[in-house]
Formats: sequence, structure tokens, C-alpha cells
Amino acid sequence: MSTKSLIDSAVINSTTQGHKGWADRLFAHWFNRLVYAQIWEDPVVDLDALQLKPGAQVLSISSGGCNALAYLSADPSAVHVVDLNAAHLAMLELKRAAIRGLHGDAEVLAFLGDAAQAENAQRYREQVAPLLPAEARDWWETTDWLGRPRWRMFTRHAYRHGLLGLFIGFSHWLAKRLGGDLSKMTEARSLDEQAVLFERHVAPLFRTGLLKFLCERSAALYSLGIPPSQFAALKADAAAEGLSLPALFEERMRHLACDFPYGENCFAAQAFARRYDIQRVAQLPMYLQPSHLDLIRGRLDRLHPRHMTLTTFLQTRPAQSMDAYLFLDAQDWMDDAQLIALWREVNRTAAAGARVVFRSGGKTSPLEARLPAEILAPWHTDPTYNASLYARDRSAIYGGVHLYVKTA
Repeated sequence: MSTKSLIDSAVINSTTQGHKGWADRLFAHWFNRLVYAQIWEDPVVDLDALQLKPGAQVLSISSGGCNALAYLSADPSAVHVVDLNAAHLAMLELKRAAIRGLHGDAEVLAFLGDAAQAENAQRYREQVAPLLPAEARDWWETTDWLGRPRWRMFTRHAYRHGLLGLFIGFSHWLAKRLGGDLSKMTEARSLDEQAVLFERHVAPLFRTGLLKFLCERSAALYSLGIPPSQFAALKADAAAEGLSLPALFEERMRHLACDFPYGENCFAAQAFARRYDIQRVAQLPMYLQPSHLDLIRGRLDRLHPRHMTLTTFLQTRPAQSMDAYLFLDAQDWMDDAQLIALWREVNRTAAAGARVVFRSGGKTSPLEARLPAEILAPWHTDPTYNASLYARDRSAIYGGVHLYVKTA
């Protein structure tokens, strides 16, 4: 199926009615392109929660591909990577080809870390492109509206591209016009300084009339990958906490900006500097850190990308064959029928002790309220432990991180 057909089938479902029907269709159209050049879920938290054993069979959504690569560091036998969006699978394939084809860690960091050097054009043509599967190479060599092949973004700050990268760029532009400055966060040298700079240059933005207006409009958040169904969950979460939506977003931005050292947070680097500092090893995404890169390089053949839904993939798998599932925030998109169909396949394919990790827009897991009791019966979750996962997740954009363990 095409990207458009897969996204339409995921977003336009039984809840697509009235005003939400219009919003769902607009979101599906908007999402039908590269959204994430970098994934926005923390693989360190994922791996802590999953406790993968060597030889594990893992299923993940691709998004920007960073996490699927990071999971290889745990020595699984296979990481099956699915996505509705062919652009995200092309991004994963490019990152895999770059790690495999470029000469040493320094060139990999120049291409995938700095992602802005003129020399990356030659690196792409000579060392990366020949290793790309035909479909991914076609995607990267298609030209944009200015006649430039897409791979050229790796000579022009690649992570500033994609819908989310452009959204972050617009946010920086808008912040300055409202009297703030997101880039000031990069000047901090301690957590205390981060808190001071946030209160001075970022927090006041959420109290301006324009930003309050935009925060209440779901379409303004489509480039963050927030569909109408997830926006509704955010509103419910804010109401339950006695907050306005702008206040909720301010608190989540504070979590990103203030709760982790800036020099150790790849997500804050993209949010506030719009680039990684490749001289700061701890600030790089996990898959680019030298302590993991050699292990990952030797296991690249264990990645198996597929352009399909989670449920369709699981229908192809034998019973009790999967050890780990990473659903990102996909379940927030689903109606009840889609969610039940997914979890019937999870129950069929899950091995003893299998683990499921996912995020949610709101703090509360959607499963208890929406899955039949008999489907959820074999699974255990610990809300206290889940809260600790959220507290450690450096991306900080979700309301909750949830782990479910198969116990029966």
C-alpha cells in the first residue's frame, strides 16, 4: 500500500465524524511526507524498560530511525521496523547505509551528526547511495520544489528539515518576535542556569495572547505529529490537572529544558540549538555515540524495515515469537477496533515475559479504559515504575511512558 493509503486507514476511522472528520483528513494529508528526521522517544529509557536479552525479537515503529538502530546495541537477533510513512523508512535506510559505508566514526558523525558539511555530497554519492535499497534511493534522489535532491538536506542541517524540524525553526522565529529566545537555553552550563534561562526567555512565551491562541488550535500542532485524537487527550489531561493547554505545554517544555543537563540531551540540542554539538559525545543520539556505534555497525543486517501497519506485520509472525514491542504513541491514533485488533495479535505473538513500551499524549495509559478485560488479563503494569520512566525520558514531549509485561 502507498503511504497515503496507510496513513488514511490509520487516521480516518470510526471516530472520524463532524468537525473531527475534517481535522482527521487534514492531518492525514499533512502527515503524508517526512515528519521526523530524528525520533522523539528516548531509547535509553526504552532499553531500561525492555531489559532485552541477547537474541530477542523486537518490533518497533521507525519514525526517524534513531531508536531502531540504538536497540541493536542490546544484541537482539532481529529488530523488525514498521512505519506507515515510506519517508521514515527511507531515513532509516540512509542512516544504516551511512554507518555501513562511511569510513570510520568521524565520517559517520560528519554525515549523520553534524549533517551540514559540503563534503557530505561526495560522501552520499560515493559511499552511501550505492548501499541504499532501490526504493529508498529513489526517495532520496527525488527533487524538492527547488530542484534539489532530498539527500542534499545532509549538507544543509538535515535535522532542520521534515515537518518537525521546520516547526522548530518557525518556533524560534516566532519566539523572538514575541520577546523570547529559545536559543538562549544553549548558554546554560548547569541545571540551575537552565532553570533561570527558561524562566527568562521561554516560559513567558506561553503567556502571550498569540501563543495561547495557537496552543488551543489542533491544526497548529500537526507538524509535531499530534493528530486530533491525541489533541483531545491533551485537553482532557490539562482539564484534569486544572491547567490550560498553554500551561500544560509550558510544563512539558520545562521538563525538556530544565530537568536534564543540556550537554547530555540530544532532544534539547535539536529543540534549542537546532543541531547536535558533535564535540559533546554525551549530547549525541545513542546510536551515534562511539561506545555503541561499533556494536551497531556489526549488526546492521538484523534490521528488517517494512512499509505496513503494526497489526499487519504481527499477523505474519508465528505464535509466541516476539519478545519486545515499541509502539511509540501510535495507540493514541487508534479507535477501539484498531486497538483491539492490535492487542489480539500482541497476545498471540508475545513470548513468555514479553514487554511492551509505548508513550501517550496524556498521563494515563489508554489500555485499561479501552481494551476488553480478557485481552489485558495476561499483562501487568506498575504506574509508579511508569512514572519513573517518564521522569527519565529526556524528550519530555509526552504525558506518559508505559511498560506492560506479560505474566501469564
